[in-house]
Amino acid sequence: MHIRFKDKCSSCMDIAWKEKNGGITMKKAIALLLALVMVFALCACGGGGDSASGDKVVKIGVFEPASGDSGAGGKQEMLGMQYANKETPTVDIGGTTYNVELVYADNGSTTDKAPTAAAELVSKDVSLVLGSYGSSVAMAGGPVFDEAGLAAIGVTCTNPNITAGNDYYFRICFLDNFQAQVLVNFAKDKFSAQKAYSLGELGNEYDQGLIAFFEQNFDGEVIKDSFPTNTSDFTTYLNKAVAEDVDVIFCPVSIAYATQIVGLAASMGLDIPLLGSDTLDSNVVLEAAQGSNVQLYVSTFYQEGGSPKFDDGIKAWLNEDSTAMTNNGGNDTIAAVTAMGYDAYYVALEALKAAGSTDKAAVKAALPDVTYTGVSGSIAFDEQGRRHPGTPPISRPQTPPTTPGLWKRCRKPVDPILPTCLAGTPPSGGLTVYRRFA
Repeated sequence: MHIRFKDKCSSCMDIAWKEKNGGITMKKAIALLLALVMVFALCACGGGGDSASGDKVVKIGVFEPASGDSGAGGKQEMLGMQYANKETPTVDIGGTTYNVELVYADNGSTTDKAPTAAAELVSKDVSLVLGSYGSSVAMAGGPVFDEAGLAAIGVTCTNPNITAGNDYYFRICFLDNFQAQVLVNFAKDKFSAQKAYSLGELGNEYDQGLIAFFEQNFDGEVIKDSFPTNTSDFTTYLNKAVAEDVDVIFCPVSIAYATQIVGLAASMGLDIPLLGSDTLDSNVVLEAAQGSNVQLYVSTFYQEGGSPKFDDGIKAWLNEDSTAMTNNGGNDTIAAVTAMGYDAYYVALEALKAAGSTDKAAVKAALPDVTYTGVSGSIAFDEQGRRHPGTPPISRPQTPPTTPGLWKRCRKPVDPILPTCLAGTPPSGGLTVYRRFA
């Protein structure tokens, strides 16, 4: 999908700053956290340095979950960055060639670990940050980047509050209100849905935000449920959906939970269509439906076939690298978040080139004017740091993905500016909604 975005996340955090915790404001706590981390790090102000060989090095922070409920998605998102770094390991900055080093910090998929991971990246003198997969951790780590004057590029963190009201977080993905509207329109047009069941993790900003947007746009009854963190049995929830005789089930959850829900739906022989957000566009989730008649429809940022050169290159790399293949779920199906991670890396390079410096302040100042055409389409930022909504969609072939016998396109075209399903001949682009068959 194609939309230009830049979002800023301070308005939601300004309130938190005013909250007291044992007499210490949130802002002071962040400053203390940064100070403690810096004690154990050698810090410079230039954002770059020299390697042991004497080569110039610029560091890009990778703020992603490598563990926890979102670990699978975080690893797939990082794969795109890692492949891009292998493909283009250097960048010209102000007439000097720099080696690009990816510096990793695992935010653990949790809001309590995210600030420490963000502070770790600050201490390692990165010039800018990529991530995170997961809106909650992005919002939790964002204030640390703000305090440090460090820009972050959100890759697939879709909650609008991540970029709202701040100047440190940018975004290259569409927003939750957009994809919720698209899925509502799809449910109405495809299934004439009048009654929906929504299910998300309790306290998860991503899940609950999408559910709220879905309910706002759904012209009918929405029955809502939330499950506690670490839930492993979803039988009660799916049985309730059946008992309520709903037309569709909307479950915008993490890969870990989605796999369980889809697998259970398959074992139950559930015939109610499942609607999923971008997190469900994962080979791990979709394979849970294999061999069943589960109807699974998801929104996605990218579909195999959108960029044959990218597809062929990253598949070859996955098949050559056993660790990368494992992190991709054991096969070479390309996740949409991987394509987005790939584009995010190149947007970061464009920001470094535009800044003409590795200095984090210069990079932050250059980012608003950066433009780049990647595998997900044309990327530029609006005044709020969001991917610009006026960007035309990338050309898409009207053929199923490469996995034989598993996919069938069932979407109507989507206008990237007006999030509605349109009648007529499908254009070659936009937000894709599709179904996988076993």
